[in-house]
Amino acid sequence: MNESALQLASFIIYFLVMLSGFASFFGSKNKWPVISYYLAISGFIIQSASLLVRTLVSGHAPFTNMYESINFLTWSCVLVIIIFERKFKLDKAWPYFWLIIVALMALVSSPVLPKNITPLVPALQSYWLWLHVSVTLLGEAFLAVAFVASILYLTTGHGSSRKTENEKKKNKYDFIAYRAVAAGFPLFTLGALVFGMIWASRAWGRYWGWDPKEVWSLITWLFYALYLHTRLVSGWKGKKSALIAIIGFLAALFTFFGVNYLISGLHTYV
Repeated sequence: MNESALQLASFIIYFLVMLSGFASFFGSKNKWPVISYYLAISGFIIQSASLLVRTLVSGHAPFTNMYESINFLTWSCVLVIIIFERKFKLDKAWPYFWLIIVALMALVSSPVLPKNITPLVPALQSYWLWLHVSVTLLGEAFLAVAFVASILYLTTGHGSSRKTENEKKKNKYDFIAYRAVAAGFPLFTLGALVFGMIWASRAWGRYWGWDPKEVWSLITWLFYALYLHTRLVSGWKGKKSALIAIIGFLAALFTFFGVNYLISGLHTYV
């Protein structure tokens, strides 16, 4: 099968994962989660095959333009969500995480993003491309999980009749968000800042040049540094931490999309 067929197959499977996850709200609590989980694994394997095909055909890393980067980010998010489900049991939060996956896959599959393979410019012909982009996007996948968990924390009701149950859910969402940031922050730091600066030095002769994407990457980093600092040093939890995690991910989204389309710089690509 070619890349587009594999991509479409994984998109359909991820959509079914989301539907089966929501079906568990109304159907068997044992059957639907198992079906949804194994569908997710099968979709992940198929999407992995599509990335491998793209790499072999293009001869370079599968994240050199916006289409490829969003596709790899989606793959990373699926990997992280499967890991969190395996480790922490996301329960009713599971299908909400897949809303982001389906939205990203819809964008990847749409005609909005050019999917043609083009030769790399000299600056991108480096093994630092693999290290810098892959580790950064994997870190952002963890931060995406924290984003969704934080939204779920803030939107979980306070009804007195279900107060104990809601508090348990909120505590779990807060815990998931924290664990996701704790894993994603060092990956983002290593990929976006450390590897990015080393590559910048090799490609452009300087470690830091206040390029728009560099600046917004730093802004994103500062939000998550604030999240961890206030949590570990000041004991912040719950609403305050959730708000920081949400704003931090919005900054990450602007770094990923806004800088590319709204602000020209050395990191601009389509």
